[in-house]
Amino acid sequence: MDKDTTPTPLSTIANKYRGAAVEDLQLPPAICMEEHQPVGLALEKAYEHEFDQLPVLNGRRKPIGYVDISLIKDKFKAARLNEMDPVSRHTTRFSSYSSSHPYTTITPDTPLEILEQFFETSRTEFALVTDSERKWVLAVATKTDLETFVKRRG
Repeated sequence: MDKDTTPTPLSTIANKYRGAAVEDLQLPPAICMEEHQPVGLALEKAYEHEFDQLPVLNGRRKPIGYVDISLIKDKFKAARLNEMDPVSRHTTRFSSYSSSHPYTTITPDTPLEILEQFFETSRTEFALVTDSERKWVLAVATKTDLETFVKRRG
């Protein structure tokens, strides 16, 4: 093959997703917790919906972090938390972003190749899917969701 027909890494990724966007993953709606709600309720909701992470919102309904359910289960088993503790005590908070490290907005219209790049550069297993103004958390996308999508499409 010559240089003109050799695909670049980005075009290879784009071919893998064939123009699909985050909305094509058909993600279930996000279940969010308010920071003052009890951590026991977070466990109930996570089990009910089979979620591994739940976004945590402040009083203005802005995402401030997430609850990692596997960590919560471990703490609960080790008797290091009370089910009535506020979720805020067990929230992994998002770091502040500066202009040198901008926040990446993932929306339903975000191409899947951008989502994959987000996972690679941020070294995280999930992304919050929000509206374009980041006012509402709509869903949680995971690396597994991407892998399942590719397998389904063939």
